[in-house]
Amino acid sequence: MLEGKNIVLGVCGSIAAYKAASFVRLLIKAGANVQVVMTPDAINFITPLTLSTLSKNPVHTVYFDPETGEWDNHVELALWADVFVIAPTSANTLAKMANGICDNLLMAVYLSAKCPVYFAPAMDLDMWKHRATQENISRLQSFGNILIPPGTGELASGLHGEGRMAEPEEMIAFLSADIKKKLPLVDQKILVTAGPTYEAIDPVRFIGNHSSGKMGFAIADELALLGADVTLIAGPSAQKSKQQSIKRIDVTSAAEMLEACLAQFKNSKACVMSAAVADYTPVTVSAQKIKKSESSFSIDLKKTIDILSTLGAQKTANQVLVGFALETNDEEKNAIAKLQKKNLDFIVLNSLNDEGAGFQKDTNKITIIDKNLEKTVYGVKTKDEVARDICQKVIELIKK
Repeated sequence: MLEGKNIVLGVCGSIAAYKAASFVRLLIKAGANVQVVMTPDAINFITPLTLSTLSKNPVHTVYFDPETGEWDNHVELALWADVFVIAPTSANTLAKMANGICDNLLMAVYLSAKCPVYFAPAMDLDMWKHRATQENISRLQSFGNILIPPGTGELASGLHGEGRMAEPEEMIAFLSADIKKKLPLVDQKILVTAGPTYEAIDPVRFIGNHSSGKMGFAIADELALLGADVTLIAGPSAQKSKQQSIKRIDVTSAAEMLEACLAQFKNSKACVMSAAVADYTPVTVSAQKIKKSESSFSIDLKKTIDILSTLGAQKTANQVLVGFALETNDEEKNAIAKLQKKNLDFIVLNSLNDEGAGFQKDTNKITIIDKNLEKTVYGVKTKDEVARDICQKVIELIKK
């Protein structure tokens, strides 16, 4: 859930500031981009150099550096953030946040932020229980800010009780869970196929195609980012998923892909069939390598079972099924025939005649045609961008 997210971490003057080092390290390990803003008091507890080294970015501490003449643009930093976390949040900063007091860079960034803001209080037991603190917390929550609850244990004063900042691992889990539950496809099971199939001729040779799997892998990654529980059935491909949550099932042949799809489809809310599945497979497969002995050689082929048609026949009213059509002529006519014959909710049309479309490329140009024959034409985009367009259509149909 944190991979690729831009996270601003605010660090306040508290003994719990030492935990910021571990927290930054865990954010980076989770794939987030991190920038740290420190209050003037925070640098007495942990050095900017430590957090700069761990975050791989300069640490922000002041509006203006008189030595360099550089101004730190708090608005730009706030707009960069997908998520803003203030940890530790001292009682002093809580009060400033609740009342809009802007006397340091961190508060200027906070007041400029348009992204979700999380705050993790850290203070002594009596300070935590004080009515003013509790009213400040309630007010922040009324603003839409999100409390990361403190833990209970030994405090810096020697007292034992509530007020210690949540541990870095707990904050990572809290952020991930909270971000995920707000995503449009949270807990929706979605099946994606990608890549080619290889149909064996003998132990060495096969019939295949030029599909790299890039489009299908991009779709699977985007669906996972949207909160879906994604299963990716991949033919032979060198591609790797960016999202660790994706369950990958590797297959080789069309028959293996069919078997895997049938096992997964009935429990899937949606299925995006972007794989380039072989239409034909050898009738017999030689157990030994075929020697080059004759001047000509022929192979008897038989049709493979049409996976998309098979799933279309099984599809229920509350499932979404998406197909792809890669065409070289009569593109729309062929795509619409496939859409209707195979009981699809929409089809993604690619034409090899379009510049920027086709196998192996990092770009694609698509047209989406739905079962009402409504057509949306897109320009040439990266496959990641195309994946976003396709997934938005999936969301639209699932939410109907």
